[in-house]
Amino acid sequence: MNAMKYNGYAARVEYDAHDRIFVGHLVGVRDIVGFHGGSVEELETAFHEAVDNYLAACAKLGQQPNKPVSGKILLRVPPEIHSAAIMVAESEGKSLNQWAAHVLAEAAHCV
Repeated sequence: MNAMKYNGYAARVEYDAHDRIFVGHLVGVRDIVGFHGGSVEELETAFHEAVDNYLAACAKLGQQPNKPVSGKILLRVPPEIHSAAIMVAESEGKSLNQWAAHVLAEAAHCV
């Protein structure tokens, strides 16, 4: 996945070979917010405008925009997975939180 980030928001970007443009959509918001551009510069400008317009539209409508996440995750896993994860984390000299954050970052291609 190719992603762009601006003002705490992220977008997924794809190339549309038929129209020969880059197309992006905000991720993590309840509304559909899209943008496009023929070059990286145009795409980046359109992305910034899309985020700014999304925030302005939410304000005008009196609704709260989806905000960037807090960083807190509550997971429910089977006890055997919980136990195994604790053992692996401890064997690497990490807390379960540190280990899980690293594993999630790797899986999300953030490291």
